Amino acid sequence: MKRNLPGIGIVVLFAVMLISPKAVFNGASEGLLLWFQIILPTLFPFIIITNLLLSTDSIHYISNAVGAVLCRLFKVSENGSFAVIVGFLCGYPMGAKVTADLITSGYVTREEGRYLLSFCNNTSPVFILNFIVWKTLGKEELLVPSLLILLGTPMLMSLIFRRFYLKGRQQFDYLDMKQETKDGKTDWNFRIMDTCIMDSFETITKVGGYIILFSVILELIRSIPWQIPAVNWLLPSLEVTNGIVLIGKSALPLNVQYPAILALTSFGGFCAVAQTQCMIQKTSLSILPYTIEKLATAMVTSLFAFLYITFC
Repeated sequence: MKRNLPGIGIVVLFAVMLISPKAVFNGASEGLLLWFQIILPTLFPFIIITNLLLSTDSIHYISNAVGAVLCRLFKVSENGSFAVIVGFLCGYPMGAKVTADLITSGYVTREEGRYLLSFCNNTSPVFILNFIVWKTLGKEELLVPSLLILLGTPMLMSLIFRRFYLKGRQQFDYLDMKQETKDGKTDWNFRIMDTCIMDSFETITKVGGYIILFSVILELIRSIPWQIPAVNWLLPSLEVTNGIVLIGKSALPLNVQYPAILALTSFGGFCAVAQTQCMIQKTSLSILPYTIEKLATAMVTSLFAFLYITFC
């Protein structure tokens, strides 16, 4: 029976889509616009450049520049510091993609990859500023607190997570690339550029597919004539952007709305979890520990946001 549950769920979803074509159209349209107007121009250039940095073995320039500080702060290797930078600055699911690429390219061990994934896959500062603070909340005074809470909480949680991954070591050691991987590297040429662009298109297309799918599911649930309160409360967790809009338009007071928005942003929604699984599927990393760690981080983020909005 358990084996048949996913298949039954897909059949039910197919049937619901057939009887609710308007909801499917609206959800797909919203997801496509979100992908085309925000995700594509925001992520695609960074996916290309990170692919180029890895393909040309150029990440050591960045690692050498900032690695000493990040290694001491997060106990990662110099190569792992590249994932820290990308994961905190570029947004979902770039932290997961770069971590997976570092593992498959021989730059970091799988154990360090698990640790990096626990805190390096986050919402970008640009999204926090533009979409959350200015567009949704409309309160510029929350700009600095939102950045500090959303970026500082994963850093704080890394202190806890590292205890499970370091296993008595002071920090993760620098991992020299495997010789066969080095031999496979070639000097710069346009064939490398073509490969990186095509890989970037594949990645961004997968991200868009998940966004559209989850937007359709969200719209289908919203179109149900009878409303279930428990489902409505969980609805925003499906996809972070649409979920933030739903919370922002609700009648919740600010001292509830603000922690809920920041918690959802920290977690990323189940769409981000699906995107992360897609990025790490070529490695041995499991999505379950990542999901638990992100939920724990979201809970702590919500607590900090509630304390700030209530007492400050």
